[in-house]
Parts: sequence; C-alpha cells; structure tokens
Amino acid sequence: MYKVDLSPDPKEVAAIEARRNREKERQSRFFNVRTRVMGVDVKALNSQVEERKLREATEQSKEAAYGTYQEQYDLVAQMLEKEEAERTRRLNKKVQEFREQKQQLKNRQEFDLWDPGRLWMEFPAYLGPSEPPCGPASLQCFAGEDLERVMCLKMQQEQFRYSLERQLQEQQQVQDDEKCADMLNDQLRLAVDMRAAQLAKLEESCRVAMMSAMANANKAQAAELAERQRRERQHEQEASLMEIQNQITSDLLTENPQVAQNPVAPHRVLPYCWKGMTPEQRAAIRKVQEVQRREKEAQDQADQALDAKWESQALHLAQAAMELEEQERELCAEFRRGLGSFNQQLAKEQNAQQNYLNSIIYTNQPTAQYHLQFNTSSR
Repeated sequence: MYKVDLSPDPKEVAAIEARRNREKERQSRFFNVRTRVMGVDVKALNSQVEERKLREATEQSKEAAYGTYQEQYDLVAQMLEKEEAERTRRLNKKVQEFREQKQQLKNRQEFDLWDPGRLWMEFPAYLGPSEPPCGPASLQCFAGEDLERVMCLKMQQEQFRYSLERQLQEQQQVQDDEKCADMLNDQLRLAVDMRAAQLAKLEESCRVAMMSAMANANKAQAAELAERQRRERQHEQEASLMEIQNQITSDLLTENPQVAQNPVAPHRVLPYCWKGMTPEQRAAIRKVQEVQRREKEAQDQADQALDAKWESQALHLAQAAMELEEQERELCAEFRRGLGSFNQQLAKEQNAQQNYLNSIIYTNQPTAQYHLQFNTSSR
C-alpha cells in the first residue's frame, strides 16, 4: 500500500495566512517608532483603561444608590421609632390622667366603708374657746384637735383650683406640643418624600447612564464582531479564489505524467494524481511477469522431483518395515515353540520328582514315639 500525501486543507491554509497577517500587523505596530512605547500595544491598553474606568464608574454608581437607599431606610426607621415612642408617651399620659381624674380615693366605693372620720361628722365640731367648756365626757374637745379646719379646707380648695388651672395649662401646652410635633412630622415626611424622589431620580439617571454605557459597549462589541466576521469572510473568499486559481493553473487537471511523481521519494507515485502507466512500464511489468512464470514452472518441477524422491524413499522404508515385521513374527513363533518344549521338560521332571517322593520318601507312617521325641526336642 502506497503512502498518500494529501494536499493541505484550504480552511487551515486560510487560517494560517490570517494569523500570519495579524502577526505582521502587530509587528508593524510594534516596530513603528511613532506609535511604539517600549513595545506596548497602546490601543489595547487604552481600551483596557477605558473598560476599567467604565466598570469602576458603574460600581460607584451602584454603591451610591445602595448608600442612598440605606440612608432612606435609616431615616424611615428613626421616624418609626420616634412615632412609637411618642405614641407610648401619650398613652402613658392619658392613663395617668384617667387615674388622677376618675380613680380618686374619695370616688371609690370602699371609701365610705373605710372612712375613719365618718363618725366625727355626725356631731357638731368644737368651734373654739368661746364656747362653754366641755368635759372629756362630751367628746367635743380633745388634745391636738384642729380648730382651723374650715380655713384649711379653703386653702386646700384654692390649692386644688391652682393645681387644676396648672393641669389645664399643661394640657394646653401638651396639645400645642402635639400640634407642633405633628407639624414637624409632616415636614419630616415631606422632606423624606422629597429625598426619596431625588434618590429615585438619581437612581433613574444612574440606570440610564449604565444602560447607555452598556449599549455603547454592546455596540462596540457588535462592531468589532462584524469587523472580525467581515475579515474572516474576506480571508475565506481569498482562500477560495486562491484554491480555484491553483486548481486551474496546476497539473492536477492535465495529463502530465510527471505530476504523479513523488518529490520526496522518486520511486513512489501519488495515487490521487496518477494518470496511468506508460507502454514501457507495462512492457517491463509483462517481462517481469514472464520471468516470474518461468521461475514458478522451474520451482514446480523441482518440487515434483523432490516429491517423487520422497515417495520412493517412503516405499523402500515401508518394504523394509514389512520384512522386519515378518522376521519378528518368525522369531516369536520359534521362541514360543522352544518355550513349550522347555515347559514340557520341566513338567516331566516335576512329575518324576513327585512320584519319587510319593513312592519312596513318603511310604513310612510316623509313630507316637516319633511325635514324642519331636515334642521333647522342640522344648
């Protein structure tokens, strides 16, 4: 199988060419003395600085909006706390006034039952030293008795009236203070509403600025993307035109046999550019095939001769094996015959010995004296 050297991909070639052009543009920017600053891309750095400033501005606007929201919430919380404290103070004051006005000692139902001076009011009091002297039994004159009780009552009434007027003045002052506090609360609410409106306007302006900045950034990115796509399409068109030109001007569509020759390995061809073999090449191939056919015939004849030699040798070996088997069978038969005659001779000898023993050796019977002597000798 021949190795195939394929042509490069047009898209890959176009991409390499685009990268090479970008590198040339970057080198032209770097090596330009008028715009070069220590080999730094000034445009990219400026764009990064602008992006960072825009990001910091958006973050500051967000933090300012959060701060204004926090101040507004703090003001609302303080107002709610003040209103709650004022409400609690008013409720406590009303409870105290109700206790002072409606829950006095003399208005209680238990006052008459537990009044220690109730019995003293049933009799006329001692008026003074002008009255005739009364003894202790009259129960009209006692040591430590208050003879200026009427004057004291008048003074108490005057004092009560004065305290009542003072309470009325305090109530009026409290009402005036409440009106003033309500007016201040209304002003505070109005100020908070105005502040909230200002914060809403500021937030709206920040949002509009952020949206405009994002729109500008998106437009810039869209323009950059469109420019990059335009460049890519232009590079692709250039690559396509270059490929068409190469196809038209190259030897691929011609009948030039030199096209199929591999420049790296001249003894190989390019299968995708091969135009067929020449008559000389076909004649050389037929000549080589004829030589291979003759060599094959000679090889077949040599193989047949070798096979015949092996068959003859195998036949000789088979004959020799058959002769050896016949000799082995004869030897076995002769061995069996000799063994039979030897066994018969042994049988005859054994029979003769047994007859000798039975007829000569074992004829006398042993007596009791023989057994007695045998037992005594064994002990």
